[in-house]
Amino acid sequence: MSDSIDVVLVEDHALTRVGLRAALEAGGIRVLAETGDGISAGEIILRERPAIAVVDIGLPGQDGIQLTRAIKAAAPEIRVVILTMHEVESEVLDALYAGADAYCVKSSAVATVIDAVRIVAAGGAYFDPRIARGVLRQLRMHARTPDDCPLTQRELDVLRLVVDGIGNAEIAKRLHLGLGTVKGHVRDILEKLDASDRTQAAVNAMRRGYI
Repeated sequence: MSDSIDVVLVEDHALTRVGLRAALEAGGIRVLAETGDGISAGEIILRERPAIAVVDIGLPGQDGIQLTRAIKAAAPEIRVVILTMHEVESEVLDALYAGADAYCVKSSAVATVIDAVRIVAAGGAYFDPRIARGVLRQLRMHARTPDDCPLTQRELDVLRLVVDGIGNAEIAKRLHLGLGTVKGHVRDILEKLDASDRTQAAVNAMRRGYI
């Protein structure tokens, strides 16, 4: 298929890896290679050059966060979906700063991982909603908007509500703006942050210290 998504799967539990591979392939996603070791994973990923690396956070040799950092340094075009057993906010923050494009908790349905792969392949970002909002709030508490932030104050106000999962109609109500004005602000935010969707805009803003 010309529109198929190529991935490399990195998961150290063999049974979990087999199940994930079967689910991904059943979903039309092509698994180019798989491994359970963090050290060999870097070599395999750079050799295969997949669109997506699906990476478990707990790996022997080097963990998923270290591996993500190495992938992004050597081949920033490769997108990374992190898998974890834990809903630990500090791990999510580390994954974000390492360059992860998606973060999935393994207790979620396998379909969630497939959705995350597809969203990331299309240029978006995905973070499990059970932990994303708390992490975003924590980041905002410690963030200081830098002087070179391209967003206006009103755009920052809109973006902070976007991060909280608020829809355009409610944002318009809270900020006493017209719905069309809010949609315009969201469109401008996506353009300024080089983001394809609202989640990616929030992630990009966090990484740059804007919120």
